Amino acid sequence: MALKFNADEVFEMALEIERQGAKFYRIAAEIFDDLEIKSLFSGLAEMEDMHEQEFISMRKHLVSSEGFAHTFDPDSTAAAYLRSMAQGKIFNLKKDLSQTLSGRETVKDIIMIAIDAERDSIVFYNSLKQIVPQSLGRDRVEKIIEEEIKHIVLLSDKINAL
Repeated sequence: MALKFNADEVFEMALEIERQGAKFYRIAAEIFDDLEIKSLFSGLAEMEDMHEQEFISMRKHLVSSEGFAHTFDPDSTAAAYLRSMAQGKIFNLKKDLSQTLSGRETVKDIIMIAIDAERDSIVFYNSLKQIVPQSLGRDRVEKIIEEEIKHIVLLSDKINAL
């Protein structure tokens, strides 16, 4: 049976992922005195801010589009995944990742937390991409996925350089 779900709620989850990421990176930047590390985390925070603005724009446009406020998922895969995520079964969007930081973490500790969060966002955005029609901006979601992958590469390179 195909499920319907509210696209506005899905975009709110995407916005929350980006807000939490930006906040996490800003706090991580404050922990360290090393200017290169501060710059890395501050730059990632700014990228998450840009993703948030993209999703705000997409949400405004897509949710107001006739017939898209409740989207159809014929095999129910995307809906089931997104519903599980919304219920906190996959990862908890309401958990403020930045509050897990004590200030005693190493750069590597923070980078590993960040990589896990980036990976979770990529999985979520891949499901989001399935519900966004090509004509209404699927390529914008794909671009954000590519940028999140670049974040993982950047963070992985930094670990290797430590």
